[in-house]
Amino acid sequence: MGSLSIWHWIVVIAVVLLLFGRGKISDLMGDVAQGIKAFKKGMQDDEKTADKTEPAKSIDHNTASSTAARSDVGSKAV
Repeated sequence: MGSLSIWHWIVVIAVVLLLFGRGKISDLMGDVAQGIKAFKKGMQDDEKTADKTEPAKSIDHNTASSTAARSDVGSKAV
């Protein structure tokens, strides 16, 4: 009872073909194929934009510490 035989699948396919017709199913498959192609193209575009991003800039600690020391000197004078 739990398994489906070949006759069950034939009946299911026949009902689907009667309900939707051959033309509608092929149109549906064409739409699915176009969606997959658009998805793949979008993924490739994302990879290209990710490659074009600039690398992260590092902070020069010597410049940052001397700038902080100058601001401390200015605040003590006030």
